[in-house]
Amino acid sequence: MEFNEVTTAVAFVAVIAIGVGGMIASDMMVTETILMMVAPSMVVFGAIMLALGVKFGEYRATN
Repeated sequence: MEFNEVTTAVAFVAVIAIGVGGMIASDMMVTETILMMVAPSMVVFGAIMLALGVKFGEYRATN
């Protein structure tokens, strides 16, 4: 599988959606709390990990 911008974006959104959907379905917290606090923190954490992963991949590809 070749990862380009579209594939990466779809995978990123799918992982976040599955996580948020699972938390909403399990009645772990109030839905408003999940959407206002948990989902944005998942997106920020995911973006940081994606950036680190891309940089590590660039490093591995050149060395």
